[in-house]
Amino acid sequence: GGLLMYGPPGCGKTFIARATAGELGAKFISVGLSDVLDMWIGASEKNLHEIFETARRHAPCVLFFDEIDALGQKRSLQRHSAARNVVNQLLAEMDSVNANNDGIFVLAATNHPWDVDTALRRPGRLDRTLLVLPPDTGARVAILEGTTRERPLDKLDFSWLADKTAEFSGADLVHLVDSAAELALEDSITNGRARPIMLADFKKMLKEIKPSTRAWFEVARNYAMFANDGGVYDELLEYLRGQKMI
Repeated sequence: GGLLMYGPPGCGKTFIARATAGELGAKFISVGLSDVLDMWIGASEKNLHEIFETARRHAPCVLFFDEIDALGQKRSLQRHSAARNVVNQLLAEMDSVNANNDGIFVLAATNHPWDVDTALRRPGRLDRTLLVLPPDTGARVAILEGTTRERPLDKLDFSWLADKTAEFSGADLVHLVDSAAELALEDSITNGRARPIMLADFKKMLKEIKPSTRAWFEVARNYAMFANDGGVYDELLEYLRGQKMI
């Protein structure tokens, strides 16, 4: 079987995949669209087969498919037979009818789990799901501290910043730090005197930068409420209720 991670973009699904491989002491193979899709008929299926063969030769191995909704999109939504054949090949490789998948752990990540073919999520394939949420307060403090560690700083209240960045993804927080640093650099060049990044820079950028996760939750809420077959989105519903989004 395997694990499907889903959630808003920028919240660390790829990092979790790499960490999983490290914890297992296994090889890590990351598969992107460019590694599989090909313009020639049959080439995409061949590429996918070779990827699984490589993983089998290097077992124990974590095989990570990023944006799995692009490779394993619901076949009912696909107009071309070539795209459906890629999904069929992926199903066949995960079933390992003609090969042994012992020692291979398949991880997949998506921002749109509702677009993933249902056959991919049956027992024996991607039969478990993990909701990867935006970082909580403690995690936001850690991300802000880590991102600013090598930068010249004035005294910053990271707890205050963490409280003001609720719903921010990890990528949003990095963008906030980079923007505040650019503001301090621009001011230093203008005045001809270097200065550190100050809390005032963050306050100014917080007026412009908003969490990117809100749009995802607005879409996900509808699927969680009206398309929760088998309780697959129960964890998401619990989070939405806790955040008073429903």
